[in-house]
Amino acid sequence: MPPANDPPAALPLTLDLEDFKGDFSFDALFGDLVDELLPEFRADDAAGVPPPPPPLLGAAPPVFPAVDELLGLFKHSCKELVDLRRQIDKRLQNLKKEVATQDAKHRKTLGELEKGVDGLFDSFARLDSRISSVGQTAAKIGDHLQSAESQRETASQTIDLIKYLMEFNSTPGDLMELSPLFSDDSRVAEAASIAQKLRSFAEEDVGRHGVVSAVGSANASRGLEVAVANLQEYCNELENRLLSRFDTASQRRELSTMAECAKILSQFNRGTSAMQHYVATRPMFIDVEIMNTDIQVVLGDDGPEADSSTIEEGLSILYKEIADTVRKEATTIMAVFPSPNEVMSILVQRVLEQRVTAILDKLLIRPSLASLPPIEEGGLLHYLRVLAVAYDKTKELAKELQSIGCGDLDIEGLTESIYVCHKDEYTEFEQASVRQLYQSKIAELRAEAKQQSDSTGSIGRAKGASATTSPQQLLSVTVVNEFVRWNEEAISRCTLLFSQPTTVATNVRSIFACLLDQVSQYLTEGLDRARESLNEAAVMRDKYGIGTSVSRRLAAAAASAAEAAAAQGESSFRSFMIAVQRCASSVAILQQYFSNTISRLLLPVDGAHPAACEDMGSAVSVVEAAAHKGLLQCIDTVMCEVERLLSSEQKATDYRSPDDGAAPDHRPTNACIRIVAYLSRVLEVAFSALEGLNKQSFLTELGNRLHKGLLNHWQKFTFSPSGGLRLKRDITEYGEFVRSFNAPSIDEKFELLGIMANVFIVAPESLVSLFEGSPSIRKDALRFIQLRDDYKTAKIASMLNSIMSE
Repeated sequence: MPPANDPPAALPLTLDLEDFKGDFSFDALFGDLVDELLPEFRADDAAGVPPPPPPLLGAAPPVFPAVDELLGLFKHSCKELVDLRRQIDKRLQNLKKEVATQDAKHRKTLGELEKGVDGLFDSFARLDSRISSVGQTAAKIGDHLQSAESQRETASQTIDLIKYLMEFNSTPGDLMELSPLFSDDSRVAEAASIAQKLRSFAEEDVGRHGVVSAVGSANASRGLEVAVANLQEYCNELENRLLSRFDTASQRRELSTMAECAKILSQFNRGTSAMQHYVATRPMFIDVEIMNTDIQVVLGDDGPEADSSTIEEGLSILYKEIADTVRKEATTIMAVFPSPNEVMSILVQRVLEQRVTAILDKLLIRPSLASLPPIEEGGLLHYLRVLAVAYDKTKELAKELQSIGCGDLDIEGLTESIYVCHKDEYTEFEQASVRQLYQSKIAELRAEAKQQSDSTGSIGRAKGASATTSPQQLLSVTVVNEFVRWNEEAISRCTLLFSQPTTVATNVRSIFACLLDQVSQYLTEGLDRARESLNEAAVMRDKYGIGTSVSRRLAAAAASAAEAAAAQGESSFRSFMIAVQRCASSVAILQQYFSNTISRLLLPVDGAHPAACEDMGSAVSVVEAAAHKGLLQCIDTVMCEVERLLSSEQKATDYRSPDDGAAPDHRPTNACIRIVAYLSRVLEVAFSALEGLNKQSFLTELGNRLHKGLLNHWQKFTFSPSGGLRLKRDITEYGEFVRSFNAPSIDEKFELLGIMANVFIVAPESLVSLFEGSPSIRKDALRFIQLRDDYKTAKIASMLNSIMSE
């Protein structure tokens, strides 16, 4: 109830605990409290009507008229909320007391339950111990019973075995009185097992009594020799019977019967005789027609003349057929034999040793190294190619058979053993083969050269000229490429036949050495033939040398012959340069082949690669020596022609004109023009044929020889001042040409020649100044000064003496 001092307008308010349960909302509770006192605000909010207008002037109503009622309402609400809190606190105290009472009762009950559970666990433990004890006792009783039963069965079987043994030990060779067990076809497996046991026991007894008799025991029994003989005879008869039955089932493809027989036969020698008998009776091993057809399939329609590609195709077909046959047999073996892996081992071994070997014996007939087969019939190369093809295809067949299954058979070792006789002498055959190919090729080239020489020689003789060897007859890069191709093919066979790095490296080096010998010999002989052409030109040049005291007619004829000799010399020079160029290309091919193919096969073995490099260096040095000799002869040929041109074209009036007061001629002399033109023409091939140090060395030597030859030639003339100018023009022309040699030392020599030519141009009193500017040329300049036409009249000798004294 509201207190007496509350405003009379306040309404009674009763708050319930249910108002605070669930989803409590203070806004909702507050709204319920003030809704009855402020209904207009609720209506205004709901309708959205704007507030009333302000009152007229002079009126002063309260700002919030319901404030007193709201204050009373809020105080009354607070009082009720306090009362509710007290009620809740009292209720909570009662609940706490009840919870404490119930918890005490629960703890007491749990304690009593724990005591009961402990007692129950103790009972279970005692029961489990009792059960375990009873179980152990029962197991022991069972073991004793089982042992007793086993002993009973063993005793029973022993009694039966002794009875059967006595039957076999009764009369030698008499098997008619045996128990029905040994003649019942439905109990063959049991009979075989018992027979094997009896035979083992009897043989052991005979062996034991035999030892006793050997040491001299007089009381030893006669043993079970009769039983052993009878059991052996019975086992043989039984085994033959089973094999016959197995063969009959095999012909009818009755796999279950075959498996039954194989299982029984496995008791005899672990089934070895049965497995070998099965493999031996396969058609591929006993059918003569199949074995005769194999070689026909391999050789094809060509027969014995079949090449390696035909044989490769034939082996692929035949080996595929063999693999398919083995695969079919493997299916039967897996279904029939208890130990299929052992049977597959015997089958695959028989395939390789009999069928494959029979084919290879007809294919690989080793020729004699003393009497090589003709190259027209393929030579040794045919045998080696067939060997490589057969080996490769046999390895593929071995891998295929291994994937089908071959038990514990070392199929790789067996395959290698088939080819061991061919691989032992492989290197000798390979070397002999490449030598045979080389000799055949050289003979072919010589025949072609002779035919060409005969044809060109007859034409040349008809025209009155001599024939010159063409560059094609000398050397050919194509031929060297062919040598390399032969060697590369041989190396590929070597790496196919051998896998050990040491063996491969040894064989590869031996085969590569043949290539080095062939290339070195071919290039050297080609260079020697080119040098012979240079020698012939030199002989011809010397033969037609012009003497000093001959008639004009003879001189003209000799000059014409000298021109012909010069032309032949120039042609020989070109031929030799082309030969040198082809030598360089051939050596580059050889070195590239060594780097790309040979090196990787030799590097795994210590010392093999350096040794091969040394071998190649020796072979190349032989070629370089021959080339060096020829290049020196080329320089001789060039210089001889230069000297001929100087002798024939250089006139005394070139450097000492009768009319020295005329205007000087600034053109080079005719001899200089001819020589520079000749050198430009003849050295064009040298610039393209030579490279690197060879080119530099050749041109440097030629430049030195040219410089020396010109010096010796000019010392035969006397020079006037205008002649000195023309000489200097010649020297400039020569210097411009030799600048193309790219040899600084030669350029310097010709520059000094140009300076020395000034001794013919300057006045006698100015000669001293020339030596002051270039003291290095003093010695040569002194010799040149003596060639001045005024050397005596101008008394230059006295000047020279004063210079020398200084």
